[in-house]
Amino acid sequence: MLILGIECTAHTFGCGIASSTGEILVNVNDEYIPPTGGIHPREAARHHSAVAPEILGRAFEEAGVEARDIDGIAISLGPGLGPCLRTGATVARALSIYLNKPLIPVNHCVAHIEIGRLTCKIDDPLVVYVSGGNTIIAAYVEGKYRVFGETMDIALGNCLDVFARRAGLPHPGGPYVEKLAKAGSNFIKLPYVVKGQDVSFSGLLTAALRKLEEGYRLEDLCYSLQEVAFSMICEVAERAIAHTRKREVLLTGGVAANKRLQEMLRQVAAEHDAIFKVVPREYARDNGAMIAWTGTLCLRHNIVLPVEESYVRPRWRLDRVDVPWMEA
Repeated sequence: MLILGIECTAHTFGCGIASSTGEILVNVNDEYIPPTGGIHPREAARHHSAVAPEILGRAFEEAGVEARDIDGIAISLGPGLGPCLRTGATVARALSIYLNKPLIPVNHCVAHIEIGRLTCKIDDPLVVYVSGGNTIIAAYVEGKYRVFGETMDIALGNCLDVFARRAGLPHPGGPYVEKLAKAGSNFIKLPYVVKGQDVSFSGLLTAALRKLEEGYRLEDLCYSLQEVAFSMICEVAERAIAHTRKREVLLTGGVAANKRLQEMLRQVAAEHDAIFKVVPREYARDNGAMIAWTGTLCLRHNIVLPVEESYVRPRWRLDRVDVPWMEA
């Protein structure tokens, strides 16, 4: 079985093809990079419309398969930016109708977890999912991925990117913050906000930007921002490990590539005798392969949608999605 996956929740339009045996045949992605400022949903959607034919063509060509060989079309219907989601859904619906293949709804957050489980070869992890749009601590319990902590406002990746942008760093800003943080030496006190199992980054960002305006050394601010933000993530992750008693910890999402965050979470996992795994960099950021692979899991359990019911779901929560393949 071969599934074509289309990712289109935010800045990336991606196409991947995966087999039911876990082979990723191809993973082709094109990211919208705004000339200034953050992502404008309508501009990103125009980008996706413009690159869709080329990315689809490349996916089939590089995978060495014909469109008629595909057994289903998986589409990320949410969560994400409405205009971007609608663009991708339109492409997926057209392919589903033209090829007479089932349309498979995929939750973007679930896909980040499933590509991590596949590539890291782990079964039942405590998941630390951190990206530009989401910050979630989750684990599988009774048919769903349950949330054991999340951000109350902005996501970790968004916090880092906004700070980087205001500091005049290139997009995406997270890797540049990480690089500068290595040269930081003086810790600058910033707000540390953990409420129960949830975290808040908006006050941390505001305080860091204020310090930037006051002339504090950028390297020290990057270092301090990372240390505070990552410590918050580690605190709630550690409590979730203790509560769920999971023996594996998976770090996934775009911010998973950060070496300092990896180091800190690796120490947390080790203290609880848990195996620590990080999703490969190729699959950390948004990509079509993760949608394709999750699509194969969905199709095995007959999770499909009629085209006329394939509404986008910008606020589709992770813990509202059934994951029957975990019961097998």
